[in-house]
Amino acid sequence: MRDPVRTHNIVRAVRRWYRRHGRKLPWRGSADPYRVVLSEVMLQQTQVARVLEKFPLFLRRFPTLSALAKAPLRDVTIAWRGMGYNNRAVRLHALARALTDEYGGQLPASAEELLLLPGIGRYTAHALLCAVHGKPVPLVDINIRRLFSRLFFRMRTFGQMREEQEIWDIAGSLVPSRRIYDWNQALMDIGATVCTAQRPACAQCPVGRFCLSRRSMRQAGRSAKRVEPGFRGIPNRIYRGRIIEELRRAGAGRGIGESRLGKRIHPGFAAAHAAWLRSLLRGLESDGLITVAPGRGGRQSRVTLA
Repeated sequence: MRDPVRTHNIVRAVRRWYRRHGRKLPWRGSADPYRVVLSEVMLQQTQVARVLEKFPLFLRRFPTLSALAKAPLRDVTIAWRGMGYNNRAVRLHALARALTDEYGGQLPASAEELLLLPGIGRYTAHALLCAVHGKPVPLVDINIRRLFSRLFFRMRTFGQMREEQEIWDIAGSLVPSRRIYDWNQALMDIGATVCTAQRPACAQCPVGRFCLSRRSMRQAGRSAKRVEPGFRGIPNRIYRGRIIEELRRAGAGRGIGESRLGKRIHPGFAAAHAAWLRSLLRGLESDGLITVAPGRGGRQSRVTLA
């Protein structure tokens, strides 16, 4: 069992650090469900600096949840340009419609209801409950998981972390009785800016003196890197983005033949690469981003934005 005095000191140190060093982000402190939802979806797998740039632009284009729900999916994916992973734009659009149609634009106040909505997982559900409804619930993102793994256990390498559920249990046991939103944001900020993945700034860490891993961690030896699926040395996600960009340039409702599209996204495209291209198109079509119309009379399939 953790020492309650040590735990109290950790909580106090985290709060003190956040008052001085917490990041000033435009969505923080907002109880507007739309702004909170938008920021949470944007922050999934995207650097904060990029979200800071796109957040106000997206709000200018779709200022309310209702405006987003009523907009054609094509317009939403165009506005999402530069954020990567276009399937997140699809899920955001579906979520806006579900909240508008089923909840009158309001955010459900229970995790069970939130988890039934498109694109909502455990972390996002808790983030919304905490930010919008002030619920005393824990959050565990990759930053908090890394921070708590190092703080409460002896990690041998920078990349080592404890099981996610174990960290959720610890986070739940530390939920304070007041200002829970600031507490969760503080933990994320420390993990993102101080207790970083490869070069943790232990000397500047507000809880460094309590950390069990501070003197045990080391850089792991080089290991084989995970190979991202791709073609000719370029990840498939880049080609997916190129496909969407070419279709955007073609204009609304105007399709591009499959072979022509292949040559536009890769100059060396040939008939032998057709199966690879079709696998990309199937994925984009499954995400609801494009429509592939089968060709007739020997003609090739034509691809358009959904």
